[in-house]
Amino acid sequence: MATVIDFFTRTRGKNRLHMTDFLTYLYLAAGTLLMFGPIVWLVMSSFKDRAELVRFPPRFLPYHQETVTLPDYKDPLPLFRVTLDDGSVRTLAQVRRVGIEAQMIDPQNPEGEVVRVNINQREPVESIYFSFENYTRGVTRFNFWTYLWNSVIVTVAATILTLLVNSMAAFALSKYEFRGRDAIFVLTVSTLMVPISVILIPVFLVITEIGWTNTLIGVIVPGAATPTGVFLLRQYMLTIPDELIDSARIDGASEWRIYLQIILPLARPALAVLTIFSVMWRWNDFLWPLIVLTRSELFTLQVGLNSFQGDLQTQWDLVLAMTVLTLLPITLVFAVLQRYITTGIATTGMK
Repeated sequence: MATVIDFFTRTRGKNRLHMTDFLTYLYLAAGTLLMFGPIVWLVMSSFKDRAELVRFPPRFLPYHQETVTLPDYKDPLPLFRVTLDDGSVRTLAQVRRVGIEAQMIDPQNPEGEVVRVNINQREPVESIYFSFENYTRGVTRFNFWTYLWNSVIVTVAATILTLLVNSMAAFALSKYEFRGRDAIFVLTVSTLMVPISVILIPVFLVITEIGWTNTLIGVIVPGAATPTGVFLLRQYMLTIPDELIDSARIDGASEWRIYLQIILPLARPALAVLTIFSVMWRWNDFLWPLIVLTRSELFTLQVGLNSFQGDLQTQWDLVLAMTVLTLLPITLVFAVLQRYITTGIATTGMK
């Protein structure tokens, strides 16, 4: 803790803050607000009801109108702060509303006189309230656990397959000498310039021909080999000394043993970075599962969220709550593997 405090209080000037210190902290604060501001707003909005979501101007914190339960009334009555004609302000409960007239009673004396006021003379009595109703209704009305299981299967299987295929390709392109190796690597990396929309139809036709539509394997396999993964792992494996591989071959180790017991353990930082990227790609993928899957029991979370969007109305309160739940696994994976990101990326391309 002392190290963290010392880092954030470190200044360029000896006795006071330098101008560059102000600019640095301003830049960091702006960057933090830009990156995490929408996420914090999303989380706060997931606790709001529909009326609060469409309110203008919007408010950051979730507010809830206070109510009171009286013996002679079946439903709780909303409380309002009413400005009367004599200028006094009282807290009253609304019994009913007829046009622009609201009929109010004193919650302390419900048998007393009914006060009729214009609706513009009242303001709702509100308090900050974090309601989990959006989450409970979303889980019950949304086939959440089935979609979650499908997303976990697709993400885990696709990530393992991606690591396996990309690491083998990177191993061959970094440690084997053969004619056309550099050309194959350049061709692989150049596929990054090909838009995904160009290959959607050909890949879908192939998947349809082999009968993988409406199956999870049809979502998992097509994106197993990624040029980004091959590039990242290949550049990292170039930093592994060739002498280690030559020594293993002299000792009689097979190529598979070299790959499994030497290359993969030494490439763990780069593999961790690719794992984070792959989990993010697969978990957040919407377009390809939407094309391949038409049966609702096979939908992933991202495709299932689309069910809250109707032709006439979108249930934003449930969409926001379910979106927060879908962010939790990504946050967990990043929290576990984030210490490898700097090492994996910083050492990529170094010899």
